[in-house]
Amino acid sequence: MAEPRVVILGAGPAGLGAAYRLRHLGRAQALVLEQQPGPGGNAGSFEFGGMPVDYGSHRLHPACDPEILEDIRRFLGNDLLDRPRHGRIRLRGRWIHFPLAPLDLLLRLDPGFALGALRDAVLKPLRGRAKADSFAAVLRANLGPTICDDFYFPYARKIWGRDPEELSGIQARRRVSAGSFGKLLRRLLTRVPGWRRPGAGRFFYPRGGYGQICEAYAAAARSAGAELRFGWSATCLSRRPGSSGWSISAEHGGAREELAADLVWSTIPISRLARAVEAAPREVLEAAGQIEYRAMILVYLQLPVDRFTEYDAHYFPSPEVRITRLSEPKNYAARAEPDGYTVLCAELPCSPSDPWWKMEAAELGSVVAEDLARAGIPLPAPASAVGVRRLGQAYPIYAKGYERPFRVLDHWVENLPGLLSYGRQGLFAHDNTHHALAMAYAAADCLGRDGFDRRRWAEYRAVFDTHVVED
Repeated sequence: MAEPRVVILGAGPAGLGAAYRLRHLGRAQALVLEQQPGPGGNAGSFEFGGMPVDYGSHRLHPACDPEILEDIRRFLGNDLLDRPRHGRIRLRGRWIHFPLAPLDLLLRLDPGFALGALRDAVLKPLRGRAKADSFAAVLRANLGPTICDDFYFPYARKIWGRDPEELSGIQARRRVSAGSFGKLLRRLLTRVPGWRRPGAGRFFYPRGGYGQICEAYAAAARSAGAELRFGWSATCLSRRPGSSGWSISAEHGGAREELAADLVWSTIPISRLARAVEAAPREVLEAAGQIEYRAMILVYLQLPVDRFTEYDAHYFPSPEVRITRLSEPKNYAARAEPDGYTVLCAELPCSPSDPWWKMEAAELGSVVAEDLARAGIPLPAPASAVGVRRLGQAYPIYAKGYERPFRVLDHWVENLPGLLSYGRQGLFAHDNTHHALAMAYAAADCLGRDGFDRRRWAEYRAVFDTHVVED
């Protein structure tokens, strides 16, 4: 029996992981279409200031499935570094180490904040369960007002551009890994000698930038026989008459090609997939219009110093600082080169309708410089160069009631023969790279001689629903 032909849309971790796995297992022919010129998507890297930089702050977490981690180790060899996490959060004008550390909290935490959090922990039994299923209600019931009002709520307003009362409780359960005092305590205990779990306070990072993971999967997929086409966009998907297969209209520059597929596996945003499928029902297109993403501007500053600080990342929950996070890629990879220069990456969540979205690079560089001065860590010298990347779909927004339009889209895709939507964008999920790769491996596992096993996929989907983002 001939191997089925799977066309995969998107060359991020979910798409490349599936292409590699399908070929490695000998389950199918695999063709990957990616509109960008290279692999990785938002998990990719590019060069700026003489060094590789990422699309924001990325880490490979030790929670990665052992089989997947073993593949990555085999691909990267000594280039996969095991690094200590060394970040900090600015809270009430004080810097607190992140991940949280017991001794650091005792020495640096604002006394008023500490007393308020302790009071909230004691009074938790009196608060009872959340009276509504909103981000605000869930976290306020579990953590109390102090931590919520000083950290989670202002950070949520910046990241998702919504008041916490307007966000679904699912946003709290899927996005906040320490969403209760019990979880906070367990996280602190992992930092105590004798209680430390394997991998606590550490992460994996490729020497050549985070995008090296996807580059390695792309190379492994090609070596195994997969075809990868970069710079190609799938503009229209239609059912082939008289079969369960698909026809994909693909464009590259001015060229157009019709591709035949037995199966289409999509990792692009599910709302974009709905608009690409020919004759999608009106209610599906309406649902696609109700799915919202938060955009992100990434501002890169090249500085004429060896290192800005010793920290890999700084977090800014307070509203007076417009950026949410600042990372220094040199510190992620323990890199000494280039000598005399470092690069900072500032993350500025926004909407494409915000004035920031259309600002020139120099203006955005000034915004970041002003924010850092306001936070007490001014630039040591003017930036030698400023670079900007704009991500139109950085974070899913789980506005209250988002479940209904997503269910419409998800049910529609699930009932189209030969079509699968998965990955962070395809399942509208707050996930890490290791989650996206787990979905890719699961999809390949479900494809057998008798076709795609939807029952088994449903079992995997139940596991995916338990994923919580690793901070």
